[in-house]
Amino acid sequence: MGRNFKLVFVLVVAMAVLLEGSRVLGLCNMSDEGFASCKPAVAKATPEKPNPEKPTPECCEALKGADLKCLCGYKNSFILPSLGIDPALAMALPAKCNLTPPADC
Repeated sequence: MGRNFKLVFVLVVAMAVLLEGSRVLGLCNMSDEGFASCKPAVAKATPEKPNPEKPTPECCEALKGADLKCLCGYKNSFILPSLGIDPALAMALPAKCNLTPPADC
């Protein structure tokens, strides 16, 4: 049991460092502001908001400068759902912003 606790602790610390680092450096060339502007368009459905919003011009502008291949690497990650992001909506976002997603995404 102690060994499992240590593993979980290390994973939690690693995630905290990753998430905190992404706030400072951005993630996949996308800043916190860029992520925030896109969040309403990719948020998981809730009873209060069953349908996602359309991406804002600010979101699409942030996505233009992002590394889409890098972002694609998160599509099967537990990170997106843990942040309230629907991976299917996130993967559809480039097309909604008239951007071409990576072919292998």
